[in-house]
Amino acid sequence: MSYLTDRKRATGMGSAKTGTEHFWLMKVSSVALLLLIPLFVFTFGPMLGETHENVLAYFARPFPAIVAALTIGVTFMHFKNGAQTMIEDYVHGTSQKVAIIFVICLSYAAAATGLFAIARIAL
Repeated sequence: MSYLTDRKRATGMGSAKTGTEHFWLMKVSSVALLLLIPLFVFTFGPMLGETHENVLAYFARPFPAIVAALTIGVTFMHFKNGAQTMIEDYVHGTSQKVAIIFVICLSYAAAATGLFAIARIAL
């Protein structure tokens, strides 16, 4: 039988001091995606089945290119934060650090690749 109080059991455990930041980043990116995803679908949808030249000409215009770039950027940042939170909850030890580094590198690489492709088309 343990005679430790709840406070004594929690002493030294401390907060990570980033929970609120992750929470608000996820909420803000969720609201942004709530607006961007339908906008992306309605701008990208008409181009399905079109020729390569028509798609290039369409995404060379500013509005579709900006919508696609914002959607790609916000989506991968949302993925990074969500996957990092999931890894922090379920993976422990050195493998946690390796997994977080891998997910962060993967999300930045995918976002950079998508943004580079949009920039190549738009410019």
